[in-house]
Amino acid sequence: MKINQLIRVRASAGNYTVVCQRGLLSRSAGEIRKLGKFSSVHIVTSPKVWRAAGTALKRGMKEVGKVHVHLFADGETAKNLRTVEAVARTLARAGADRHSLLIALGGGVVGDVAGFVAASYLRGVALVQIPTTVVAQVDSAVGGKTGVNLPEGKNLVGAFYPPRLVLVDPEVLKSLPDREFRGGLAEVIKYGVIDDARFFSFLEEHINEILDRRPEPLEHVIRRSIEIKAKVVSADERESGLRESLNYGHTFAHALESTTRYRRFQHGEAVAWGMMCAALLGHEVIETPADDVARIIALVRQIGPLPAWPAVSAAKLFEAMNADKKTKFGNVRFVLSERIGRARSYDSVSPRKALSVLRFGPQFILRGASTAGRGKNHG
Repeated sequence: MKINQLIRVRASAGNYTVVCQRGLLSRSAGEIRKLGKFSSVHIVTSPKVWRAAGTALKRGMKEVGKVHVHLFADGETAKNLRTVEAVARTLARAGADRHSLLIALGGGVVGDVAGFVAASYLRGVALVQIPTTVVAQVDSAVGGKTGVNLPEGKNLVGAFYPPRLVLVDPEVLKSLPDREFRGGLAEVIKYGVIDDARFFSFLEEHINEILDRRPEPLEHVIRRSIEIKAKVVSADERESGLRESLNYGHTFAHALESTTRYRRFQHGEAVAWGMMCAALLGHEVIETPADDVARIIALVRQIGPLPAWPAVSAAKLFEAMNADKKTKFGNVRFVLSERIGRARSYDSVSPRKALSVLRFGPQFILRGASTAGRGKNHG
């Protein structure tokens, strides 16, 4: 299987490259040196990720600049302005200046926090993303969106700030906890739903190999997901239209996360629930074919068990949706797929239909989805 290791992303602040290659982590310094010399290098990561990946990343890094390591606990509850301030203050105490480099090493929370710090510290310092989870590799590290949560909603404070470079090593996923790995595959499935029907079929055919983390199919799905993300964000960097399709399932997911105070679901798990609900809503609103709905639900359910749907009223979940960043003139916008391989935003969705999915969708999914889908390999 031929792998394209370099993926270009266009951005108004300067184009950048995503390098996707097995074993890349230990060669990161060589790739970063191509960016030039920096006064200092500041690696922002979590203690757990640093223990697992720090030695490999530091190899040769002193030739880039003097290295400082900044650690913070990377749970979703830490994705807030307090953490941004704490990291920024450690940069200041370490003497970081405008010629410093900030490296985000970790999952989506680390990437979002470190990216926002890079965008705002001294009004902007150079940023390199080195994602270490499935969600971060295929989604959050690519595209330049950074930000943190407020109690009122997810990702409500942030900035568009593209990195100088993204380094993706699929091998680091070998040690990812099973729950985190499986949940992250929801973002992979999303790309098939919104952009590439053939990719969706590939996932159906090879899902068991991917779940077993076999190197070739895993590297293929990571790379193909990045290619789709790069294509979309290059065409619509500031999320004025096309890029909203990347939020398929996320309006539901963000409501699930915020109403449970970011403690019940990992992000990918919430997206998994959100995509199944979005598929049902698509059938109600734009007549997404029932077979496509069944295929989406069946494939999502194959990635593994999900935390139970919370005991939160449909009305409260819908209220949380109104805080979603895609809301426009008081209307909740949903990304819906008219068929597998195509999706776009809709702002005229009946609240009654959305509430109906919130009330009855989870029971339908749990009761009927296991027999509704007939994918190509549901072993």
